[in-house]
Amino acid sequence: MKLFECQSCGNPVYFDNGACLNCGARLGFLPAEIRMVALEPEGAGFRSIAAPHRSFLFCANAEHEVCNWLVPEGGDAFCPACRFNRTVPDLGRPQNRDLWRRIEVAKRYVFYSILRWRLPVQDRLENPQHGLAFDFLSDEQTAPGESVMTGHDNGIITLNISEADDAERERRRTSMNEPYRTLIGHFRHELGHYFWDELVASDWQTLERCRAIFGDDRADYGAALQRHYQQGAPAGWQDAYISSYATAHPWEDFAETWAHYFHITDALETASAFGIRTRPRLKEAEDLTVTVDFDPYSAASAADLVDAWVPLTVALNSVNRSMGQPDLYPFVLSKPVMEKLDFIHGLIHCGPAQKAQRNARWEKLCGAQREPA
Repeated sequence: MKLFECQSCGNPVYFDNGACLNCGARLGFLPAEIRMVALEPEGAGFRSIAAPHRSFLFCANAEHEVCNWLVPEGGDAFCPACRFNRTVPDLGRPQNRDLWRRIEVAKRYVFYSILRWRLPVQDRLENPQHGLAFDFLSDEQTAPGESVMTGHDNGIITLNISEADDAERERRRTSMNEPYRTLIGHFRHELGHYFWDELVASDWQTLERCRAIFGDDRADYGAALQRHYQQGAPAGWQDAYISSYATAHPWEDFAETWAHYFHITDALETASAFGIRTRPRLKEAEDLTVTVDFDPYSAASAADLVDAWVPLTVALNSVNRSMGQPDLYPFVLSKPVMEKLDFIHGLIHCGPAQKAQRNARWEKLCGAQREPA
């Protein structure tokens, strides 16, 4: 994630900010330009302080204090992240507003990456059968004794809103023996399933290459999950998989690897934005020395990302341990995992013809063509 600055006073501002803490200017995120904009009221909307001729409205969900993204006047009422919501939590329950706000923050981080890469997304109006949509549900909406299952089904991503409650998510993380369970991780994983349909299943050559790397997705999914939950991951799974859950089925292996590609890229961009580098005060520490001096979102290969990521995580894990906290990144990037990350990299960084198609979709999604910064 980039580090932004207030266009009114130059103070550092962050992706989630709604106002500058220094000068008080109202802030909004402009998806078409991937930047924060300082605003002042003008009529029913706002105008940019840096470019007074430009006017914007806030996403319709801003009235619920769950979104800080901007939309063009006369365009869609919802921003490129919120327009995919099909079901939102019942706001008649006071606690649900805070849960929904946390959910939307996590989702916007993921859509930031989608916009950076201009990945192809369609909603249910464009594609009624396979378009992307989100259902944020609570257990109160199910039959007695049942609960909402977080997952993906043919473009519909369902999230149990209790996952936004830190204590409940930690309980589930512990009971399911997961070293890493976050809201943003859920979104990145489930969107991995969506993009498998969009980028892999739609092209037989890509599908065959995917099967050669991740395994045959035609294996019975239900039986595979049942076996995983009954028997757990096979011994030595760390040698070929990013997580124990990735061993359950090729679809889950793909989704887990997809999520980690997002984790690594966005975290490296954050490190770069803050000028973080590692240079241990040891004679033999070249493998632990790194400066993130490139744009991770434009990396030439997955190897370039991992070469920077590994020494950074060694340092960050060590800091966490000194505070008595679990490792920030408790995963091993083995050679087979690297091959899988490289496959994901190829899907995201596509060829010229596909980029042209994605650019057209991106302009439609954002509602305006990019203007110079």
